[in-house]
Amino acid sequence: MSVLVLPQLDDVNDAEGAVDNGRLRKVFGRFPTGVTAICVVADGQPVGFAASSFNTVSADPPLVSLCVQTGSSTWPQVQRSTRIGVSIFAADQSLLCRQMASKTGDRFAGAAWSEGEGGALLLAGAAAWMETTIEFEQTVGDHEVIILRVHRLGVDGDKQPLVFGDSKFQELRELVPPKPGDEPGARAIQESLLSLSLGWW
Repeated sequence: MSVLVLPQLDDVNDAEGAVDNGRLRKVFGRFPTGVTAICVVADGQPVGFAASSFNTVSADPPLVSLCVQTGSSTWPQVQRSTRIGVSIFAADQSLLCRQMASKTGDRFAGAAWSEGEGGALLLAGAAAWMETTIEFEQTVGDHEVIILRVHRLGVDGDKQPLVFGDSKFQELRELVPPKPGDEPGARAIQESLLSLSLGWW
């Protein structure tokens, strides 16, 4: 019989009762995510931002989710577009991703892109793309939660996606599974797993 040792847990609030944002972000950072460019063409100009708070929601209907910080100055411009482009950054686009996450400067400097239907902007060289429309919006805490419906999509099968976690850019690496029987019982792995090899911001 094994004895479980509980992990050490701290209160999310500090001694003054405020949320310990530093520790919260550190814990959140342990969950790696892909990174997307949420972009449109507005009045002939590219507008958008990088977002890692992005996830899949449903296959039927095809829905994805996006979280945007309340008070964002860029989201209202993107929000007005008939369609919104979602580009999933490729592993070799970390510099462009960092540029698009910046609050200052030209986020699209040197970037190649094309305009899809309804003003959706799609970045060249991405791992995958989607054209979406807003299905639902709700303010939750300090973010706007947006559900997007996917209308058109594409993928570059030769590109690996960029991953962000622990405040660093990362990339996926496939692990070779052991042969059945190399490990006893339920520990035998039957299919490939994905691990993360660290990169640098």
